[in-house]
Amino acid sequence: MSETKIAIRDLYKVFGPNPLAALKAMREEGLDKPKLLERHGHVLGLENINVEAKAAEITVIMGLSGSGKSTLIRHVNRLIDPTFGEIVFDGRDILRCTDEELRRIRREQISMVFQKFALLPHKTVAENAALALEVRGISRDEYIPKAEKWLDRVGLQGYGESYPHQLSGGMQQRVGIARALTSNADVMLMDEAYSALDPLIRTDMQDLLLELQQELQKTILFITHDLDEALKLADHLVILKDGRIVQQDEPQTILLEPSDPYIVDFVSDINRARVLRVRTVMDKTIATDGVSIAGEIDQEENLETVIAMAEGDTRKTYLVKDGERKVGTLRMDTLVKSLVPTEAANDSARAR
Repeated sequence: MSETKIAIRDLYKVFGPNPLAALKAMREEGLDKPKLLERHGHVLGLENINVEAKAAEITVIMGLSGSGKSTLIRHVNRLIDPTFGEIVFDGRDILRCTDEELRRIRREQISMVFQKFALLPHKTVAENAALALEVRGISRDEYIPKAEKWLDRVGLQGYGESYPHQLSGGMQQRVGIARALTSNADVMLMDEAYSALDPLIRTDMQDLLLELQQELQKTILFITHDLDEALKLADHLVILKDGRIVQQDEPQTILLEPSDPYIVDFVSDINRARVLRVRTVMDKTIATDGVSIAGEIDQEENLETVIAMAEGDTRKTYLVKDGERKVGTLRMDTLVKSLVPTEAANDSARAR
């Protein structure tokens, strides 16, 4: 199991002139977000947040506008300080860091990709991509080639001498990703990084991120309000509502076992075949005596791929493999049943 890179523990954020007093009142009186605002004139931004971001994984934090997701990610590099709680980065509570230590973490260990690109208009594309290295005092002769290398990797070969206004929105966001990669930081914070892009460009950027992540194994915290994007990218998914975590788990588990009517609503219209993976619905026994095996399938393939392979024939059974290792079998009739929302989810929906 991966080690924990970032641990957020018992985190609260209250906005207002006397947040500690408001937090105390909230706990003592059992107030929710609307009541805290009504009685004490303070806004509850985050309530009792506990999240562990594992090294080399993508942790996606999602929710609708006002859910607290952007507030949360800004705590990780202390652009916002909490009212109460801990943020442990590489085993150390960054709330106890000195200003100099915090600057070093921001320069060298944590990079950020913004929704609005945040490129400097007077600098070239290569200079923008190399900004973190320039701030560290590295010479131009050294940082420009490094920036050009990552610009090439994100599909911007030959654009290093251009300026941001000469690029499309999708290209500008690629510069933002190149800048984060050029910094060589272990952690990337991505705050609604793709939400301003057109759908096709957005899909391309998601694919690019997954491709790069497979090679680079960064620890990524990705903020989005889009469930399809979250399910596509996340190793671990955290869903917020009104500053609270409603459910967090592997995306497959959330889709199959929604724990709250709010989550049921979220997942009701999702194309389950495109999201669910073979390993989630397979039979983990591999006894195939007397069973006609139609073929082999990797455990990480989505169910849509298997349906196409089987040509819709529900009588077929496939051998599931993890690399060269046999790990289970998948019957097509079982696969089809998994595409229907669980009874538990239906019960939750009816209970509303």
